[in-house]
Amino acid sequence: MKDLWLTLVESMNAAFGEVHVMTAWEALAVLLAMAYLLLAMKASVWCWAAAFASTAIYTVLFWKVSLLMESVLNIYYMAMALYGYWLWTQGGDKHQGVKVTTWSLKTHLKLIAVTGVISLFVGHGMAMYTQAAFPYLDAATTCFAVMTTYLVAKKVLENWLYWVVIDIVSIYLYLSKGLMLTSLLFVLYVGLAVVGYFLWRTALADTRDANALKLLS
Repeated sequence: MKDLWLTLVESMNAAFGEVHVMTAWEALAVLLAMAYLLLAMKASVWCWAAAFASTAIYTVLFWKVSLLMESVLNIYYMAMALYGYWLWTQGGDKHQGVKVTTWSLKTHLKLIAVTGVISLFVGHGMAMYTQAAFPYLDAATTCFAVMTTYLVAKKVLENWLYWVVIDIVSIYLYLSKGLMLTSLLFVLYVGLAVVGYFLWRTALADTRDANALKLLS
């Protein structure tokens, strides 16, 4: 426990010492990322525009601090921003956009198992062949974020629960690399992800009630 505490203290000291690095660009990325999350919580299609701009900036920032998989992840986010925009506006059976839905526990357990195995292989490869910092944690957050972002695009309710776990792990990664603003952002993300879950659950309940009324009418 003492060693863990010393590690955390050292990480915080290093983070404060490097806080001036790329602060302006990081601040802009943080604001855009916050806009994305708040809009996504309201299921607004404009969240994807904010996501595209924010992830473009983060792609460069993460590359410069050797979080290689995080940088690659943000390239994927840019592509998913385009896909999510299309799906929310043109997807669904009637091409009117997708509605909030929920997947079974069995489906989620399969997703977790498959994604976990993939992250172990990716982490091993990064540890062996790259200079990536925290290869296994970096790989795990990347692989699960890839899967979870797809769930966001599909408007799967449980995506918010995955983000809670991913964000908590990400806080440690970013603190260790001196990205203080991003670390603070992700602390807030944890709370907002919980709120997002309940907002989407309400939207799902409203959709089910509306469908039930249609069947009765």
